[in-house]
Amino acid sequence: MTQLWWDTARAGGIVAWALLAASVLWGLVISTKATPGRLRPSWMLDVHRFLGGLAVVFVGVHVVSIVLDSFVHFGLIEVLVPLASSWHPVAVAWGIVGLYLLLAVELTSLARRRLPRRAWRTVHVLSFPTFALTTIHALTAGTDRGNIVWQVALWGTVAAVVFLTVARLLQLSEPPPNSALPEPPGVIGWAPRPSPSPPSFPPPTASASPIAGPPVRR
Repeated sequence: MTQLWWDTARAGGIVAWALLAASVLWGLVISTKATPGRLRPSWMLDVHRFLGGLAVVFVGVHVVSIVLDSFVHFGLIEVLVPLASSWHPVAVAWGIVGLYLLLAVELTSLARRRLPRRAWRTVHVLSFPTFALTTIHALTAGTDRGNIVWQVALWGTVAAVVFLTVARLLQLSEPPPNSALPEPPGVIGWAPRPSPSPPSFPPPTASASPIAGPPVRR
């Protein structure tokens, strides 16, 4: 039974990290509009939320299994308070802080309609440090960190997250496509002068002509 809970804790932690990484990657694909078409179907957002919620569930499986396991003897304080554990306290603390950030992101996502948009976006950005902290936790506390398959999958996922994050930052730094270019200084309101038209003279008359002779009588 001891080995069962330990294996469950390991599997739950790996699956939770994979779901969190998939949620972050899916969100970046949506925000960078990497999918074809300009519209973002509602099902893509539903998948993004589903992955994040499922990650919370498997984090719960990971934590509960560690508490029930008798090999390391973790209690509620050790799994909820950073640096309270006697077994790799710093490595475990990364995971505890990541747990709280993940809960903050998911709870604010559920209450998105009741929160100001700016507040929700500020909290939602915590998904990136959450992914970073859980990745450090997996690399320092996980007993599978020496597995070559796990290493390749982890670093490949990290590279994909970094690539899409840089692409998103570059998109945010670009000016809007329809923004008007500012006019150079000193020419605001400038308009070309109309070309002067040639002066108009009245048509010559017989009396005004200098070469007209006297009227001829008939």
